[in-house]
Amino acid sequence: QKRFNEGADEKKKLYCIYVAIGQKRSTVAQILKRLTDADAMKYTIIVSATASDAAPLQFLAPYSGCAFGEFFRDNGKHALIIYDDLSKQAVAYRQMSLLLRRPPGREAYPGDVFYLHSRLLERAAKMNNTLGGGSLTAL
Repeated sequence: QKRFNEGADEKKKLYCIYVAIGQKRSTVAQILKRLTDADAMKYTIIVSATASDAAPLQFLAPYSGCAFGEFFRDNGKHALIIYDDLSKQAVAYRQMSLLLRRPPGREAYPGDVFYLHSRLLERAAKMNNTLGGGSLTAL
């Protein structure tokens, strides 16, 4: 992919977004070092809400990363977003919901936690040519 991103053809470029949710700072630093060593930070964005960050930040991090990806998609470019990992977002959402005294469901998770993730993942799409022809792939 590196050779495509260094080329002149804008249609072949792929922008990457890595969203670290609830990971240790050292883990995020290792990933950053590995991407920097591979000279991949030219086309990579890291959105990080580490384990030491507050639950609302861990909850919002995937949406922030997705907004970056949607920008590329909506402007006719291609993007890949990696959520690492959404189970940590679910834990943060559970923590916030319990504090807000919302009725808990199975294992104290709120009933809409799976709807939350499906709604996020459905934002990844391939647009038709009249809408720019960009794409966003989510992992």
